[in-house]
Amino acid sequence: MTGLHEGILQRDGKTRAIVTRIPAGMVTPDNLETIARTARKYRVPVLKITSGQRFLIAGIAPEDVSGVIRDLGPLAQPESAPCVKFVQACPGTDICRYGNQNAIALARAADGQFRHQHFPAKVKIGISGCPRCCGESHTRDIGLMGTNRGWTVLFGGNGGTSPRFGDVIAQGLSATEALDCTERLMEYYRKHAKPHERTARFVERIGMDTIKDDVVSMMPYVGV
Repeated sequence: MTGLHEGILQRDGKTRAIVTRIPAGMVTPDNLETIARTARKYRVPVLKITSGQRFLIAGIAPEDVSGVIRDLGPLAQPESAPCVKFVQACPGTDICRYGNQNAIALARAADGQFRHQHFPAKVKIGISGCPRCCGESHTRDIGLMGTNRGWTVLFGGNGGTSPRFGDVIAQGLSATEALDCTERLMEYYRKHAKPHERTARFVERIGMDTIKDDVVSMMPYVGV
């Protein structure tokens, strides 16, 4: 399997792709100019916004991968182990009139807290400022959903070939409590999951009752 520092091998068996880091899906004009300048310089044929609110830069010649990574700078940081692939977020209270909670701020905080941590398998985080769940919170490994009473934390969601809605772990939390709850869940997952086992399969294997007994019952802000 091609290492991520060499780019992601594409279907043609030759060219590579790089996926950018875009925490909370928020970009600046400088970010866009950097991506455009790099794509032009290396004659990149494909630029695609992914479902995780990132840019897929595909069709890169193998000899150009290191140059693309260098020129993208912080937007392209190769991963060395299973980690948080992305933290996506809806506009939340910054923009949307339906927003109950500040999804952008929490997404940036979550990205900063978890971006360098390693896990048994890749982890995706979806943050939604209201129950409409535009951040796909129900089908992410960690889902954070805002209500008018605070944050709801969900765990074990998956949108792949065996989709699963995440289980509700706690409700009515502050942003600080939601991040602490997430940290505890992810630490438990890190210690007890099998290699390459996503959170959905992990929850199905050990059962939510076990997670509540071992983890949730220890959270002082959750009534179990």
